[in-house]
Amino acid sequence: MRKTGRKGKTMNIRNLFQTARSVTIEIEDGGFYQSVRDCEIYVNGVFYQRTGRTVKGIYGLLPDTEYEILAREGDEEECIFVHTDTENFTLNVRDFGAKGNGIQDDTPFIQAAIMACPRNGRVLIPEGIYRIISLFLKDDLKLELAKGAVLSADTDRTRFPILPGMIEGWNEKSEYNLGTWEGNPLDMFAGIITGIQVKNVVIYGQGMIEGNASADPLNWWYNEKVKLIAWRPRMIFLNRCENIVVEGIRVQNSPSWNIHPYFSKHLRFFNLTILNPKISPNTDGLNPESCKDVKIIGCCFSLGDDCIAIKAGKIYMGSKYRVPCDDIVIRQCFMGDGHSAVTLGSEMAGGVRNLTVSECQFVRTDRGLQIKTRRGRGRDAIIDGIHFENIYMERVLTPFVINSFYYCDPDGHTDYVRTKEALPVDERTPEIRRLNFRHILCDDCEVAGAFFTGLPEKKIREIHMEHIHIKFAKDAKPNIPAMMDDLEPCCRLGIYALNVAKLQLEDVTIEGQEGEPFILNNIDTLIR
Repeated sequence: MRKTGRKGKTMNIRNLFQTARSVTIEIEDGGFYQSVRDCEIYVNGVFYQRTGRTVKGIYGLLPDTEYEILAREGDEEECIFVHTDTENFTLNVRDFGAKGNGIQDDTPFIQAAIMACPRNGRVLIPEGIYRIISLFLKDDLKLELAKGAVLSADTDRTRFPILPGMIEGWNEKSEYNLGTWEGNPLDMFAGIITGIQVKNVVIYGQGMIEGNASADPLNWWYNEKVKLIAWRPRMIFLNRCENIVVEGIRVQNSPSWNIHPYFSKHLRFFNLTILNPKISPNTDGLNPESCKDVKIIGCCFSLGDDCIAIKAGKIYMGSKYRVPCDDIVIRQCFMGDGHSAVTLGSEMAGGVRNLTVSECQFVRTDRGLQIKTRRGRGRDAIIDGIHFENIYMERVLTPFVINSFYYCDPDGHTDYVRTKEALPVDERTPEIRRLNFRHILCDDCEVAGAFFTGLPEKKIREIHMEHIHIKFAKDAKPNIPAMMDDLEPCCRLGIYALNVAKLQLEDVTIEGQEGEPFILNNIDTLIR
């Protein structure tokens, strides 16, 4: 992992988040995910840890106590003073009957501690391996997974509760949606940790949630495209929740998407590590769907699908509820090995707006930014206000992809979706408006620097690229730049743009491309 960032920026330290027992700090020194130099952390003058990460959790603190936290890089240092939160009671799950021996099913004992926890208390899961199925959250809960604590999920799907996709109201007009699968209201198994309409919850610590998924027969990744009883569970599923923080923990080997907030708001995901094998199916890292006010800061992703995918329903949920994903901040994250570092779509019928991604590293992903949409998503499927800034990419096959012909769904290969001829604009037509890319360095790309394709009947309104440097790998291999029909493999293709109303290129350089650096078709306004 490369140390990279903006040179010449002095160090600053901020309190990102705190509980009664922990503080999460962000070190600003110009680094992207990693600090420019390794940093020493001191707590009340005592050495705590040496770290190379810009976001760091400090644990084992006492409630209602003043602490001085100092960060030192070489001869430069900064400190902050933190007064930890109050806490009245700790409920240790061992006192409720949990054994943490990896043999007993500890689900009922941990659930009992959760339900019994008072408002200003915490549920502590100490070191040990706790076999569980689904745990359900409640309001005003702090759940700490201590260092060495592992919530180890069962893989016997017959033991998991089912969340029905849609329950019809007694008046045959209202509906209650619990389960979801790829943007549609469908029956799914409850998540390993599930929150339904809960508020003010913190899940934090140095422990781990282990999904135990594999491709073994009857395990979750076997025949992954076949619904067996219900669709596969998430590791953390948050349905219509509010004021949720997930901090510090490690999440790995998920049955499907790792963390899935759904129709929720005011969400914080700090200092997480989310790991799945590169070959694991549908194991997206963190997928906010129709959510508002989401911050994802200091997280590490390495998995088998999109690292972060911003979604807003397929067709039914998007057009009926019309709830976009709005006000999303992604900062100081590392994305490795996935299909895309950050994806918008393809289920985004409710729209995506006001997304900012900054100070991140993308390494060995197939694509950096990817927008996936298509005819049929609908007139509410508007993408607007997308900002990518201060990003380093290495060995990303195609750093920038906008694909308005994504061939998903049963009709994905029909003429309606795939044709490059202009069709009438109607209630099925999506729209891409404004995108900004600034201060981005892309090393050792292989396929294309940027591949932008809008609809001929509804062109991409505006793309602004400023201070972008793309360098192609000498050993680059041909590949398909986007998942759309009628494409041939390419290699070292510079910037390809089709059906863009306004394209502004300012200090954009491409090194090592084959052929012309810019292939621009149907650009109404080009500024260079």
